[in-house]
Order: sequence, then structure tokens, then C-alpha cells
Amino acid sequence: MCKSSAQDVDHPPSIACLGVIGRNNNPLHISIFNSYDPSTNLFRPVRTPLQFSLLLSSTLDIFELRSRAHAAQGTGLTGDFGLLHAVDEKLAAYGFETNTGVKFVVVVDMRGRRASTAAAGVGEDGKKSSAVGTTGVGLREGEMRVVFKAMQAAYIRLMQNPFYDPDEHSPLTGPGKKITSRRFGEEMRKIGEGWVPGVTSL
Repeated sequence: MCKSSAQDVDHPPSIACLGVIGRNNNPLHISIFNSYDPSTNLFRPVRTPLQFSLLLSSTLDIFELRSRAHAAQGTGLTGDFGLLHAVDEKLAAYGFETNTGVKFVVVVDMRGRRASTAAAGVGEDGKKSSAVGTTGVGLREGEMRVVFKAMQAAYIRLMQNPFYDPDEHSPLTGPGKKITSRRFGEEMRKIGEGWVPGVTSL
């Protein structure tokens, strides 16, 4: 279980970034979400798009090392990889790999997104809000499974689109195309903004 050492009880962990990586380790999609910044009393991303892209790329070595270790032991590993690594005291990356080699990465901000009116009094748009935050908790084992399940369901729906060609997005050579589907992007946005610790469906 990963906990932030300075987690505020009014700021439960929230999703900072969702990433989809193709079977040839090429980036397919990235969604970035706002987090509460106590130093500015505003909601904004904790990293730049470039920094998040580099963070997602850094998880590929961990996916590969764990897959090799399990292959050496004669046990394949696909599905929920759990915690990949704690980036710092605020961010933690979790991973999932489908049986076709597509990888989903969830970066969680342990500081959280929601702030109580007493602590901040602002919403995600930086304006005044009457929303009251929930109690902060650490992440239990398997907490991300509901997120990965929702991401996989959205990806399957994308694959069922006759205009989506997976080979164009994961070529053997070259960077390939990124996912541009508006519907897929909206589904990722819904997942990222809808998840809180303990939620059972998205």
C-alpha cells in the first residue's frame, strides 16, 4: 500500500494522469488531470505534458523486467501489475497489460484533488466551491483494478470501431499514430475525474 507522508485528510488520492501505450511501446494516448496545489490554493496539473510523457516511458522498463522475471519462472504475467514505482512523495504509477501487449498506466497524486471549503474553498476550475472533500486514505491492494477495467472496456469499444486500425497505431517501425477518437478521450476523462479510493465502478 502506497501512502503519502504528508497527505491531508481533506485531499483523498486522485488520478493525475492516464496513459495508453501500444504493444510496441509507442505512446497512444495521455490524459492529464488537475490536482490541488496547497502552495497556490489552485487546481492544476502536477507535471507538464512532457514530464508525464517521460514518466510513462520510464514505466516500460519495469513492465519488461517483471515480464522477464515471470517468464524465467515459467509463469506468464499479464493483467494487473500493481504498483510500478513511487515517483516521489506525491506521485505513484500503477500498470496493467492486456493479453495483446497494450499497456495502461495510471499515475496517482497521493495529495489528492478535492479540498474542503475550510481548507481551500475552491473548485477544480479554480473558482469558489461549496464541495466538501472526503477523508483521505492510502491505496489498498487492487485499488486500481476498477480503473484498469474501465480503461480496458473503453479500449475494446475503440477496437470495435471499423475505422480504427490497430496496426496503424502500433507499427513495427516508426512512432505510429496516436488515438484521436473524441469518444475515447471523453471516456478517459470520465474515468480520471470519477475515480476516488473505494469506488467500485466507473
